[in-house]
Amino acid sequence: MNIEVDGYNIFYKVTGEGEQTAVILQGWGTNCEIYDSVANTINDTYRVIQFDLPGFGASDEPREPWSVDDYADFFCKFMEALGIGRAVLIGHSYGGRMIIKLAARKDCGFEIARIVLIDSAGIMPKRSFKKRMKIKKYKVLKKLFNIKLVYALFPELIDAWRSQQGSEDYKNATPMMRQCMVMAVNEDLEHLLPKMKQDTLLIWGDRDTATPIADGRAMEEKIPNAGLAVIQGAGHFSFLDNPGVFRNIMRVYFQIGVKDGS
Repeated sequence: MNIEVDGYNIFYKVTGEGEQTAVILQGWGTNCEIYDSVANTINDTYRVIQFDLPGFGASDEPREPWSVDDYADFFCKFMEALGIGRAVLIGHSYGGRMIIKLAARKDCGFEIARIVLIDSAGIMPKRSFKKRMKIKKYKVLKKLFNIKLVYALFPELIDAWRSQQGSEDYKNATPMMRQCMVMAVNEDLEHLLPKMKQDTLLIWGDRDTATPIADGRAMEEKIPNAGLAVIQGAGHFSFLDNPGVFRNIMRVYFQIGVKDGS
């Protein structure tokens, strides 16, 4: 299905017919359908909404670079357009960034019933001296290679160097989405974690290299009402790497939620 929100055409899907609603916020560069297995863990008791953020999947791209706050603002408009006043929020990777932002706000226009963060982004990694020097070298070379005369002398060499820079997500993104991504990864949200008062389940793969398990432990320590479930042998997409264990974790957590009405 599609809905227009703030001038953007947004693709979304709904499964389940429960009285309570859960919304899944996706990771960077994914489409919402990759989270079908996540929705299927709870959509026998919850109405579950999946959607593509602007610039992801089948939804329109932002017309200007968006920060995480801009995406969070848009999500509030999406919820208003669907008439949702209360929901469980489930976020994977980048979706976790958005949820941290929303949960730390005094008012986001709807009630967050509880939270599930799956291999969530949000904590900026500590940079070693070697890493800082590498970044400094990159910036110097980038400035040098942007000089027209230098590029004219060594175009093939410079193009080859540029093609090797950045993560796969960065390389695969459009110019607009690259700007959004840079703003996201350069913002540390750790200071917002103590402001999250909702009951929060953290699910993490112990072999996650994108958002390492240390991030999950830090979130468990700093979010007041958080618990961490670790999936052994799983990576950044822990719900795909070990779907059976992931399903069991979700079922236990949400069966408790159904019983106490939260």
